[in-house]
Amino acid sequence: MGRPRVPGSGMKPPGPRFYDEFAEWWPLFSPPAEYVEEARDLLQRLGPVPNPATLLELGSGGGSLAHHLKDRFHLTLTDRSPGMLAVSRGVNPQCEHVVGDMRSLRLDRRFDVVLIHDAIMYATEPSDVQAALRTAAVHCRVDGRVIVLPDYVRETFLPGTDQGGEDASDGRGFRYLEWRWDPDGADETYVVHYAFLMREASGEVNLVHDHHVEGLFARASWLQWFRDVGLQATVSVDPWGRDVFVARPG
Repeated sequence: MGRPRVPGSGMKPPGPRFYDEFAEWWPLFSPPAEYVEEARDLLQRLGPVPNPATLLELGSGGGSLAHHLKDRFHLTLTDRSPGMLAVSRGVNPQCEHVVGDMRSLRLDRRFDVVLIHDAIMYATEPSDVQAALRTAAVHCRVDGRVIVLPDYVRETFLPGTDQGGEDASDGRGFRYLEWRWDPDGADETYVVHYAFLMREASGEVNLVHDHHVEGLFARASWLQWFRDVGLQATVSVDPWGRDVFVARPG
């Protein structure tokens, strides 16, 4: 895979503008076609599930990953950005969409699988991570699974740059540069700066700078936080070098 991306927007500080002001550009930034291999790897990690099975995604963003899961699961997609959910409805019209914050969402239902993808990176305090994991736990069936896929833990973080973007058939185009680094190795966050170039169908090009702060926690802390909410987690590394936590109640 190896593709850069802005994580989903299920939990974010006030700074990032992309998920609200520019959500309509998401399909040119991170289209479903870029998630094929990741979805395949995720399904293999989950193994056998009931048929039909239910899946709750916390911080589902524009629905690009969900697009490849909807044939396997009845999906409930949640995000705190109405704009991103509007994009997802266009990609996944048959799925249930709910506006909500992963730290506090309560649907009074349980699911076979609860998924938190890279939206968890916007949990910049331990209490945010714990709250999100508690939400996952209360929505997971007793025989279900919780899977969490942060972009980085403290042990795997690497500074760097990425770039990409797509063109639309209507003449619009989108290009971006991502630059990430950790300005203070003593704390539990890192920063990501984005330069977005957005070409309208008219040919007008706008340049936007967007600043994101993301959480960076040690692997041992993650495992403890799972235990704190009643989940027993194992961790493995996916083909792209990221930690993947799979947990069960108990």
